[in-house]
Parts: sequence; structure tokens; C-alpha cells
Amino acid sequence: MATTPRFIRNPGGPTLGVTSAPVLEVDGLSFKDLERTGTLLPYEDWRLPPEERAEDLAARLTVEEIAGLMMYSAHQMVPAVSAGPFVGTYGGKSLEESGAEPWALTDQQKKFLETDHVRHVLAMGLRDAEVAAKWNNELQAFAESQPHGLPVNISSDPRHGASKAGAEYKSGGGQTSKWPEGLGIAATFDPELCRSYAEILREEYRALGIATALSPQVDVGTDPRWMRIEDTFGANPDLVADMGRAYCDGLQTDPEAPGGWGGRSVAAMAKHWPGGGPCEAGRDAHYAYGKFAVHPGGCQTQHLQPFLEGAFALNGPTKKAASIMPYYTVTWNMDPGGDNVGNSYSRYIIQDMLREEYGFDGVVCTDWGVTADPEPEMDSFGSRCYGVEKITEAERHLRILENGVDQFGGNNNIVPILEAYRTGCEKHGEQAMRARFECSAVRLLTNAFRCGLFENPYLDAAESQAVVGSPEHCQAGFEAQLKSVVLVKNNGALPVLGRKKVYIPSRRIGERKTFFRTPMPETELPGANRAVVEKYFNWAESPAEADLALVFIESPLTNGGYTKELGYHPITLQYRPYTAEAAREHSIGQGDFRETENPDRGYRGKVGTCANERDLDLVLEARKAMGDKPVVVVVRMHNPCVLSELESAADAIVVDFGVQLEAMLTILSGGAEPSGLLPVQLPADMETVERHCEDKPLDMTPYRDSAGNAYDFGFGLNWSGVIRDDRTRRYRKV
Repeated sequence: MATTPRFIRNPGGPTLGVTSAPVLEVDGLSFKDLERTGTLLPYEDWRLPPEERAEDLAARLTVEEIAGLMMYSAHQMVPAVSAGPFVGTYGGKSLEESGAEPWALTDQQKKFLETDHVRHVLAMGLRDAEVAAKWNNELQAFAESQPHGLPVNISSDPRHGASKAGAEYKSGGGQTSKWPEGLGIAATFDPELCRSYAEILREEYRALGIATALSPQVDVGTDPRWMRIEDTFGANPDLVADMGRAYCDGLQTDPEAPGGWGGRSVAAMAKHWPGGGPCEAGRDAHYAYGKFAVHPGGCQTQHLQPFLEGAFALNGPTKKAASIMPYYTVTWNMDPGGDNVGNSYSRYIIQDMLREEYGFDGVVCTDWGVTADPEPEMDSFGSRCYGVEKITEAERHLRILENGVDQFGGNNNIVPILEAYRTGCEKHGEQAMRARFECSAVRLLTNAFRCGLFENPYLDAAESQAVVGSPEHCQAGFEAQLKSVVLVKNNGALPVLGRKKVYIPSRRIGERKTFFRTPMPETELPGANRAVVEKYFNWAESPAEADLALVFIESPLTNGGYTKELGYHPITLQYRPYTAEAAREHSIGQGDFRETENPDRGYRGKVGTCANERDLDLVLEARKAMGDKPVVVVVRMHNPCVLSELESAADAIVVDFGVQLEAMLTILSGGAEPSGLLPVQLPADMETVERHCEDKPLDMTPYRDSAGNAYDFGFGLNWSGVIRDDRTRRYRKV
């Protein structure tokens, strides 16, 4: 049986959700007696400001309980799976063997709640809204039964993407409405649409029990090779700042709460301080081979802009993002003292800059897994304690705490935190260390109080099902998808009116590595879902019988710029093999304990290849087979890519930044007019990519097509031609 909470309504105040705590009546109002004292304590009094309540509660917590607040659970699958990296058991058995309900708590969840005092839980896979709501209630009821009744603050990575993305290990969407990826939202050039998007995310998140979003990603996407660029709002700092501000406002502002914060708020965790976009040569810092962020163009301030003018300067009443996440990177030589360590380990980047110079007093949470010991191989998934590999795990935790960081992403092992506390007491004194722990506890608890979790963390499963993926939300997401589509070339091939016969070739993607750096075998894929296509067009089995060819491809897919076998090599944005003759001779960032013989990460003269070179062949073969009949190319663009190899073979080229097939076919068939604009540059060639500065916005030479159009920031076509409107006047190339 699912937990059934009791709801108590306060006149002019919050509704209480209760399962086991007694209820106090004071001044004709109801309050939860979470401490079980029979007396109303300050932290139980919802009439007091969140910060005051948090200070009272923090002083009551043990060191172990505060250490629990500082941790994040491992990724939770609901229901738990019996194989893979996120296994869970029910009474020592799999879900199927146990006969448990899909929303039941696992053995592991009960342990980390009770023994490790974890209260921040990262939800990854949620089967559907009903299961999510009932699991939330089980989780919250268990937490309410524990000392102090601290509710669980459930968080989530982005889960509303309309298409699968390989740049980050995304959360399962379940029944949520579907929206474009970050670059797609940016392609609308419409911060008000972004605000509406965040408002719907807020409603659906709270209906799933989620009160903290590990978003927005406000990195400026200055390097086109970076695998996480598709989750950014593009390469223009002004646009990124406006989008980030709108997103945080929409996410955090409870429209029914006078002060903005309330039971319908979701706390935003803006990332990644001080800007993760300028990874050297585009290699990503999830992996040791990509740990360096560099600023050869001297553009550090542009990467801070989305924080200082966006996430820290909201128009709404919540004023600033509740939380900040630094990136994994070693931001090369940003520290005047030359301390080149991962951002969370840098006192200059966190304490001096973020806390003191820019006055951020909210929660700072490390990115995931930065405290664990490094692995011996460079080409591995879990080696992120950059620059501090020689100290112990407990010493890493202490150093991070000394810098002003509050929370450890991806760590639910309490032991090194408690060791850090004991070492800190020896170093700074017990009074100072206790005060440091309480400081973080206050910040973390304040967010929970602001979001109303202490009053009512419970859900009505039927209401959750009505909210999550509602027709209105899905329609809004679909319309945003339509607005995100960018038409860059059209020789009269579009729109395709009437039930034309379309030939869609199947695809083949070669071997490559997964996000976790495990082998992915060669894959055969259909070009598109035939059942969906036939809602719009007739299916042709061959080019000969078709009226046009519709070729669906992806931007080049690579292994991230490093393998054990090849060492460092270029991340290519073109389909054919590419030799990096124009690359810098020596890398800027250097130094790793695994590279004692040759710390230089340069790759001049080496060859880069992609796993989907066959995509280019599909376009060229379609051109040859179709003769004078149109060839329309749709590019699912994870990264801005070089289109010179295929542009002349296409009558029309459409850029997809993460939309459903139905949205793309609606555009192609004339059901909607394209209005998206490029939020990035599409480079002329790989030479301009190699010669550009990783940190400098929009400094590449864009590709110019056979019609004379430059595929530059802000470019896009509608049926009438080049779009020039208020958006293109507002956001210009910097």
C-alpha cells in the first residue's frame, strides 16, 4: 500500500502534509512538531523567515547530520534496476523477486536516509508521474519519521529534452512535456519563451517531487568542439545571460507566494562556475584528458557574464539562483598564484572570486565525483580530483570546505567528510569547524525551507498525473520545438506541399565510445520512423520512385579527442578524416601524474575521424540517385559542424537542435514556418576552428554557401528569405 499523507489547511498560510509527526495548534494555526517536543520551535514555525528557521535547525543538528546534508545520493532509478551502475534491492531481492511496488524504497535508500543522514537525492529514471509521486511520498514519510523530520530535497538533471543527447548522462523524461535542448531554446532568441519553458518545468518538477534543478547550464558555448555545447544557450554572452536569467526566474518564482519563494518553487543550480565552455581543444573535463579550460583570448569576463548579469541578477523576487556548481576544469592560470587545480579546489575561484568579490552567499555544490581517488588510466570515466591527486580523500573534502563549498556532488559516503571534520578541528579548532559546518547547513536548509518542503513535501498522485505532460504543457513544448528549427539553405525545395513520396535512407554509425568510455559497437539505424513519416508523406522504397530525398544525419560523432591507443588527436567537426596542420604546436594546459614523460597535449599533424562519416555518403549518394529531384538534409546538430562537404549536394538544409520527428516534419511539410536563428557559428572549415581561441565568442570564419549566405550567429531563413527582425537587431555578433 502507498503512503497516504494527511493534509491540514491553514487559513492564510501553507497547507501541511503530515504522516507521523504530531501537529501543534498555536494561535489558531497548525504547525508540524517535527522535533516531537510538544512545543513550537523556531524551525517549525512557518511564519518566520527561512534563514532564521535554518539557523535554528542547523544549531540542533549533530556533525553527522550536517555531513549528511552535504552529500548527494547516487543516481536513483525508480523503480530500481537489478543490473548496471545504479542497482537497487528490496529486502535483498530484485523488484520482480520481492513483489514490492515500483514506488517502494530500496534497501539502499533506507540506509542512506537513516544511517548516512542523506537528504539530497538525485532522481534519474522515474517510470511515470504516478510512480514518482508515490515514491516521493514513501521517501518523505521515512524522512519525517527520523530525528528532526528533515524532508528530502529531490533534484534532477534536465529531463525535458525532445531528443536523446549524448553530451551528458541525461535523466529519464518519463511522461514530461518535450522541449528543445539548450541550443534549441537559444535558437528562438526569445528569453520570454525560455521563462515560460522554465515555468512549465517548475510545475512538472514539483509534481514529480523535485525541488532542485541541476540547471540551467549558463556556460558560454565558445568552443564548437565541446561535447556539452548543445546544453548551453549558445555562444553570445548577452543571449546566454538573458536566457539564464529568464530560466532561473521562471523556475524559482512561485506565482502564489508574495516573496517569490514558496511551495511551487524549484531551486536553480546554475552551472558551471567560472564557465566550462573554453575546454582546451574542445576536450571535456569529465575525463582527465580534457581537464584544462584555457583563455588564450583573454575573455574570462565574458564567461562570467551569464552569472553576474544573469543568474545573480534576476528580475523576479527570488533575486538570484539558489545554488551554483563549479565545473570539473582546471581553469588554467586564472589563479594569480598559479594554483592550477580543479575549480572546487581553488580558493581563489570559489572563496576569493565567487564568495567575496561577487558576493554569492547561496549553496555551492561540486560537480559529480571530484573527491574520489584517480584511476590509473587517462581514458577513464572517474578521475576528477585534478591537481590534488596526492592528498587523501578526506583532505580533499577539507580543502573544498575551506574554500567555501557546501556540498559534494555524487558522494554519499559520510566517512571522508567526518574525517575532514576531525582534521579541521585539529587545524582550526573545534569551534571554528563546527561554525563552518553550520554555515553550510544553514545555506542548504534555507533552500528546503524556501521551497516549502518542511510544511508539505507530499504529493497527490492523481494531481501529479494531471500536471506532468498535460496537453497544454506538451503543446507549449511542441510549439517551442517548431520555433527552434533553423533553416540555413533553401533552393525552393521547401516547404514540401501535399503527399509527396519521400525516400529516406537508413544510417550506419561506426564503433565509438560511450559517455562512460565503454565500447559502443557499430549501429544500424533507420533514417526515420516510417509510421511517423507516413502521417505527412508517402514512403518511397527507392530514389527512383520518390519525389524527393529526405536525409537525416547527425553532426560528426567522435571519441572526444583522446584514446589510449592514439593518444591526443583532433576532435573533428567535418565528416571526412581531418589532419590538424593548423593546430597549435604545444598545448596550453599541461601536467598530470600519468604524463610524466610528455605532458604536452598538442596534436598538430594528427588525424581526427568521426564514427558517422557514412552520413556524408548518404547525402552525396542521394544527390546522385535523385538527379534533378530535391534533396533535403536535416542535421541533428549536437555540435556546430562544417557543412562545406555536403552543402552543394543539398537543395535545402535544416538544423535540428533537439526536436521530435513530428516537429521537423511539420516544418518540412509547411505546417509551420521556420523562425529559428543560429545561436552559434557554423565554421567554414577546421582550420578556422583550430586557429580560434577557445574562450573567445564568435571568432571563427563562418561557412558561406553557394547562395552567398554566411552561416553566422543570428542567421536563419524563413520561406521568404533571410530573417531580419527585432531579435537579430537585439542580439548581435560580439
